[in-house]
Amino acid sequence: MSRKNVRRLVLVLALLFLVVVFVYSGVRMAENMNNLQETPPIQEPQRPTVNVVEVTPGTYRAKVEGVGSAEALFELDLNSRINGQVISVSDSFNSGRLVVQGEVLATLEDSQWQAELASAREAQAEALVSYLEEEQEAQQAEQEWSSSGISGSPLSTLALREPQLAAAQAALDSSRQAVAEAEKNLASTQIKAPFDAIVIGRSISPGSYAQAGNEIGQLLSADRVEVVIPLSASDWSVLPDEDELVSGRLSVELTQIETGEQWIGSVIRTEKNLNSDTRQRALVVAVDEPLVQEPNLYPGTFLKAQIPGRSVANLWKLPASALSQREEILTVSEEGLLTAHPANIIFSDQQHLYVQRPEGYDQATVVIQPLSSYSEGMAVTPQSELSDD
Repeated sequence: MSRKNVRRLVLVLALLFLVVVFVYSGVRMAENMNNLQETPPIQEPQRPTVNVVEVTPGTYRAKVEGVGSAEALFELDLNSRINGQVISVSDSFNSGRLVVQGEVLATLEDSQWQAELASAREAQAEALVSYLEEEQEAQQAEQEWSSSGISGSPLSTLALREPQLAAAQAALDSSRQAVAEAEKNLASTQIKAPFDAIVIGRSISPGSYAQAGNEIGQLLSADRVEVVIPLSASDWSVLPDEDELVSGRLSVELTQIETGEQWIGSVIRTEKNLNSDTRQRALVVAVDEPLVQEPNLYPGTFLKAQIPGRSVANLWKLPASALSQREEILTVSEEGLLTAHPANIIFSDQQHLYVQRPEGYDQATVVIQPLSSYSEGMAVTPQSELSDD
């Protein structure tokens, strides 16, 4: 083949290659244009799976919880009634000791008060003699007036010695009161416990001088502690009426928050005023003989109280986790859509919420672990758990 023919063949093949490339490119461009013009298929959004529980209205007895501190019924700064030097102090008169009513805690030097009593008794004896003498003279004056034959009464009561007798009687009465006061002062040289008590502190010692009215120690009564429990208006709304509360038939469970130790108390009264800061009203629970209890209940112990309330109908009992961050309850419709309801919590305990069922609802499917991303109208896939009744 000549060189000229070879060149022609190469030229033809090149043109043919260009045609093939042009045709292929055109086909690919057409396909790409068609792909760009086609609308992608609509994908169904994936529904999140939510844990739910089926609930129906029920009647439940309320349990109201509150906190308070156990406080002694009486707290006393013990004072000396008289002046005197301390000559002895009982071993029981030390912090932490228990003392019984009438027990001698300290003794003061009493010679001054012994002398005062002796002087008062002497004055009383003299006043008695004066009174008896005046009484005799009055009787004699009355006899003389009667035997004089003069009708009527004398012009002055002095004639019958009535004022003199009254003065003698008043002096006798005064002397008796002085003796009683002196006896009281002498008795006060022995400082006694006014009630069964826990000794909190002592500020005297043998040889010290006690001044009348000055503090010599601190006592807390030991026969009862009271726990003042502030409650909100919603708490009061589910409690029985006051007559039943203070009847003594309701047992209040008291638990020490730190250790879990428990005691049983009873409601003794309700306060009739609202605290100006918290706007709450308090219930007062008492525990008798707290230091005889096992374990001992010491004044100052911080306690949680569980108070039995009345029965309330038409409530949903839900796990505590069913409350959303927005304080709502979420229900799932038959179509799988979420509906939010304000959580009208009537009462609660550590595990459950007892809420008033929403208007128009009876049985319902409730989300038990609502997330902050859940919203009204959101489509979900419910996954049932056993009812928490």
